[in-house]
Amino acid sequence: MAQVIQPISPAAVDELAALRLELADTSTVVLAEELPRMDLAEQALRFRLLPKDRALAVFEELDTVHQQELIDGLKTDTVRELLDSMEADDRAKLFDEMPAKVATRFQSQLNAADRRITAQLLGYEPESAGRIMTPDYVSLRASMSAAAAIERIRHLRERPRNIDVLPVTDGHRKLLGTVTLADLVSADPDLPVSDLIADEHYQVSTDTDQEEAARLIQEANLIALSVVDHEDRLVGLITWDDAMEILEAEDTEDAARAGAAEPLERPYLSAGVFMLARKRAVWLLILAVSASLTVTVLNYYETYLANVTVLAVFISLLTGTGGNSGSQASVTIIRAMAVGEVRFSDAFRITWRESRVGFLLGAMLAVVGGPVVGFVYGWDIGLIIAVTLLVICTWSTFVGSLLPLLAKKVGIDPALVSAPMVSTLCDATGLLIYFSVAALVLGPALTG
Repeated sequence: MAQVIQPISPAAVDELAALRLELADTSTVVLAEELPRMDLAEQALRFRLLPKDRALAVFEELDTVHQQELIDGLKTDTVRELLDSMEADDRAKLFDEMPAKVATRFQSQLNAADRRITAQLLGYEPESAGRIMTPDYVSLRASMSAAAAIERIRHLRERPRNIDVLPVTDGHRKLLGTVTLADLVSADPDLPVSDLIADEHYQVSTDTDQEEAARLIQEANLIALSVVDHEDRLVGLITWDDAMEILEAEDTEDAARAGAAEPLERPYLSAGVFMLARKRAVWLLILAVSASLTVTVLNYYETYLANVTVLAVFISLLTGTGGNSGSQASVTIIRAMAVGEVRFSDAFRITWRESRVGFLLGAMLAVVGGPVVGFVYGWDIGLIIAVTLLVICTWSTFVGSLLPLLAKKVGIDPALVSAPMVSTLCDATGLLIYFSVAALVLGPALTG
């Protein structure tokens, strides 16, 4: 029996027309933000109502996790069209995040040229410049005239999206420099391209770390950065928008580790409860074990506390102050390292500077806290608190500034020894300082 196709009601047609108008009036960025908040069926419906070019623009704005979710709700033909239309580097990034079997299946459906380019990008090391570069660029020969270069760009069958920066090569594809489109258009038509090459030239190799490449784009105010192989032959460009995404991801990773957690590597609302717990559990365990040092110190000085019980009142104040001052120093240095302001060779200058900062902070707290404590609990206790604050702040800022530098030197992410770890370490050492000062001031009264 033939299946009867139900006609679409006029009300449904009106609803779809209204939805199309709503989508047309909504910016691409807003659509990319709102789609992931909808259920999968609603996402697919709205996405299919978008014009093809607009749909591609929205899709490329989505995080790779949300791209995969949307793909699950689309028909195979629609997915194939999307993948065919994507930039090579964006497509490689999506495949890199997909399960291997799914990525292989989609990759096999690409045409031969796209499949080759995608495989080439995926063949570079993860987090390298080669992995994130776009192989879609327009290069010029140094011997061309400005007029000939413009004609070449005008008659390209497929023009890349970014042609503001044009690499210049010799006859063997070796990179000589770059020319901006603005300079090319405004130049004398007969002037050779070699005369238009920018005075300052920046490039990275395919195995350069992607964060280093992105920082270079940011610091040098580049629109695009040339990528070469080990023989200095041009192989691609890293554009400023990809660089900003990398820096955002790196900053997000550092922020997570500064809070004693592993980075989620996906948008927060796409992470399940168990994933959130797993990303935090390891560091909580490490910090809990580290905190046992504090318990050990307290047990060792149990006799001191039993004989002069008032000392127990100030433990949390002093450990908190030490931990906080150490954390302030570590966060400051980690950020300065991330943006390239300091390096390990500056270790002496940094620790000397931070130690003086800690001394000043400790002196300020000692001047305020010592007399107050002395007036209430006795001047000997006030002296202990004042001296301890001075020493503990100096020591904690020294530790907080040195640990990230040492971590970077031995190849560990400095964010791993950030605020929580420094704070825990300063708690234990702060108690040692506290009871040592108390022993010097009180003498036999502590040991009974």
